[in-house]
Amino acid sequence: MPILKVNASPLSRAHSIGTEPAALKEPSSSVDAFPSRRGDGCLSRYAIADAAAIAAPAVVNVKVSFGKRHAFFGETAGSGFIIQSNGTILTNAHVVANERRGLYKGALVVTLQDGRNFEGEVVSFDSLSDIAVIKVNSPRPLPTAKLGSSKDLRPGEWVVALGSPLHLQNTVTAGIISCVDRKSSEIGLEGVGTGYIQIDAAINQGNSGGPLVNLDGEVIGINTMKALAADGVSFAIPIDSAIKIVEQLKKHRHVVRPWLGMKMWELTEPRILQLKERRPGFPDVASGVLVTQVIPGSPAARAGVWNDDVIVEFDGMPVTTINQIVEALGDKVGMSFKVVVKRAHGVDATLYVIAEEATPDL
Repeated sequence: MPILKVNASPLSRAHSIGTEPAALKEPSSSVDAFPSRRGDGCLSRYAIADAAAIAAPAVVNVKVSFGKRHAFFGETAGSGFIIQSNGTILTNAHVVANERRGLYKGALVVTLQDGRNFEGEVVSFDSLSDIAVIKVNSPRPLPTAKLGSSKDLRPGEWVVALGSPLHLQNTVTAGIISCVDRKSSEIGLEGVGTGYIQIDAAINQGNSGGPLVNLDGEVIGINTMKALAADGVSFAIPIDSAIKIVEQLKKHRHVVRPWLGMKMWELTEPRILQLKERRPGFPDVASGVLVTQVIPGSPAARAGVWNDDVIVEFDGMPVTTINQIVEALGDKVGMSFKVVVKRAHGVDATLYVIAEEATPDL
């Protein structure tokens, strides 16, 4: 079982070991909406149950069994959810693939809530984002999950997690959102470059790949991992980020990641004050993204980006977060991006950086 670190506390991936983008938004064919609010606008006692009932028919158990010549060696197990009625399923990459060795060699079986079993195949996966797309063939349309958005989530919102923890299929847990954008660097995941939804709903081995839904029954995240050293500290991939990965997998069969060759740090007001105290002449900025390191020979270095530059505009838009730069880059390899930076002692510079495609060793 993969073990990660979160400020000296280990994390565990929540699984056990032993079409076109527009089509992703097709309406659910599983369950009609439930009246989760009373006439006075307050949540009813059935709000969580209603949300679970809407999503549950599209939730699946994913199992890969290892064996040779009828000898059973072991298995991996996790969860997933159907995003298209033709049998397209979204799950975590670590449920079906080892980060170093690639896909697990074995029979992949997908089990629906109603007990039906299907033989599945992995269409594509991306280990860095921990997203995988698998496919089953059914003689008739399958129930699909309603996809929501993770853009406007707020701490304190109720959420419901569905999946098969510890091989216990059709399990529902609930909790609240603890943080809407927990940086990967904060939980010891260097190089991932994405944020996670932190929740206090119970997530255990086997929950990986299952949906995290709001009280409307819409998927807003993919349950992925938990902290081993603490209860109620679990993480999900935001559904908006997952959909972008799926779109790239459909388009390229892999994820295209533009590379500029610089390390960055988001500037908050306290950080700016500290830097101004320590570095005389530090740029007079209220926000921005600080370049902490430029890789020699990289696109950023060739464009003239320096260490300690503060990026205030990227591709014509003001920026205050690294994610804004990542969003602007998208999958635009080979394109030139206008970068406006502020330097020490009031010096400004406008640079043009041509993005290259990142290779696995970058």
